[in-house]
Amino acid sequence: MNNLFEKFKSTFFSKEFILFVVIGIINTFNGVIFAYMYSGFLNENMAFVAGYISGLVISYILNSIITFKEKLDFSKFIKFAISYIPNFIIQNIVVYLVFNLMGLHKLIAYCSAAIIGVPVTFILMKFFAFNKKHD
Repeated sequence: MNNLFEKFKSTFFSKEFILFVVIGIINTFNGVIFAYMYSGFLNENMAFVAGYISGLVISYILNSIITFKEKLDFSKFIKFAISYIPNFIIQNIVVYLVFNLMGLHKLIAYCSAAIIGVPVTFILMKFFAFNKKHD
C-alpha cells in the first residue's frame, strides 16, 4: 500500500504534472475559445469537437517541448491523440449533459467538460504517448 501511495505521490506531485496542468489550462482556454468561435457556424456539439481538435494540436506541441522535453514526432503525436480519446469521450458526455439535457449556456458546458479527465489523460500521456515509465 505504501508503494502505491509513493507512486501516486511521485506522479501527481511532480513538476511534470504541474506543467501538464498549466498547459492544460492554456489548452482549456484554447479549446473553449475555438469551440465558441466554431459555434458561430457549427452546432454546439460539432463546434466542441472542432475546438477540441484545434486545442489538441497546440497541446501536443506545448507538452512535447515544455512538459516532457521531447522532440516533435508524428508517431508520438498519434500516441498523444490516442491518449486523449478517453478524455474526449468523457468531455463529450459532459457537454451533452450540461448543454443538451440541462440547458445551461454553452460556455458553462465547454468549461465544465474541460476540467474532467485530467488525471486519466496525464497517466496515459506520460506512460503511453511519451513512454516515461521510470521518472
